[in-house]
Amino acid sequence: MSKKGENINKWFKLIVLILGGGTIYKLASLKDAFYIPMMQYMHLTHTQIGNALSVGGIISTFGFIASIYISDRFSKKILLPASLIATGCVGIYLSTFPGPVGILITWALLAICNDMLYWPVLLKSVRLLGNENEQGRMFGFLEAGRGVVDTIVAFSALGIFAWLGSSEAGLRGAILFYSITVIVVGIVSYFLLEHDVIVKVAKDKNVNRNKLAFDGMIKALKMPEIWVVAFTIFSVYSVYCGLTYFIPFLKDIYGLPVVLVGSYGIINQYCLKMVGGPVGGFLADKKFKSASKYLRVAFAVAAIAMTVIIMMPHQSLNVYSGMTMTLSFGAIIFTMRAVFFAPMEEIGVPREITGAAMSIGSFIGYAPAMFCFSLYGRMLDKTPGIQGYRHVFMLMAAFAVMGFVISSILCKMISKKKSAIVESEA
Repeated sequence: MSKKGENINKWFKLIVLILGGGTIYKLASLKDAFYIPMMQYMHLTHTQIGNALSVGGIISTFGFIASIYISDRFSKKILLPASLIATGCVGIYLSTFPGPVGILITWALLAICNDMLYWPVLLKSVRLLGNENEQGRMFGFLEAGRGVVDTIVAFSALGIFAWLGSSEAGLRGAILFYSITVIVVGIVSYFLLEHDVIVKVAKDKNVNRNKLAFDGMIKALKMPEIWVVAFTIFSVYSVYCGLTYFIPFLKDIYGLPVVLVGSYGIINQYCLKMVGGPVGGFLADKKFKSASKYLRVAFAVAAIAMTVIIMMPHQSLNVYSGMTMTLSFGAIIFTMRAVFFAPMEEIGVPREITGAAMSIGSFIGYAPAMFCFSLYGRMLDKTPGIQGYRHVFMLMAAFAVMGFVISSILCKMISKKKSAIVESEA
């Protein structure tokens, strides 16, 4: 195949992956566009929604342990479509509005389908599509593309919700729309994705794939650099979890009309990906020449920006000021989310253990989902009003400071490793 043909094939594969990545999380992230309707029609409190998200986070975190093995053992042609279709089936059950226990079970099942079986395999597939100079852009375009798909699908669901009277029937219709969409994408993905190439050894004999996957898992677990990247991701995701609470913050403190709450949630969680994805990828690859260096600077900017938000006299500002501040902060975080897996290339992770490395990064990196949503929700229920939101924002700022320290350590590790390589070649 010519170089031009290879590039076209590479970007086509990325588009297929983006379609899956942009639809599979719509159900698990139902609160992004329908936080208030969930409270009204599913009769849930801040704490109950937070608990459901945290249960999903717990299952996801331990699921990532299993995916350290699974992601390099089974082909993406099987895992990705199966995860998408299973997610849609769980969504159909969610549309029945199960009770509190059913809600917890639903988010646990979504965590298995989305995070244990799908996400590490998606990251592995994207990393292997690009070379070492394209990692920021590949992951940036993944995030931006997901933002486009997210926005289209979410606004479509919001339109269905409004068309059905912004009522209980509307919420059920939106959930069914998400479910059917992800099932269709799963079926399409099966026919458009190819099987992974089986690694071979001398005399063209296939390596025992179980042993290969297990050895790769052990090798990845022994790389300290992978763990530092993982805790960098952990810091970004801890702050990211707090973006959810900008939605009730604007409604409770700034009086954002209910009709605009869903639209703001979509912009806050999805449209910002379209901005943050390419901007983060460009800054990491072109400006800083390093995703880890960019993350270090971005953590510092995020900590300062959140401190400013905490100190603002919110009760005397208009709603447009509140929206501008929160969306600007969200844009910073999405530039970081776009590239926080890119340092896996900088630390020199062997490509044959990419799946294991991404699973470890996901295991640690997404661990805040186990406790942050529940913690933030309880803060707001315990201390209603502006003071509760300030407590949440202070914790977000603290996580940003922690991220700055960890990413600084990562930069030093990478610099030391590069120096050692230069000295060995001299």
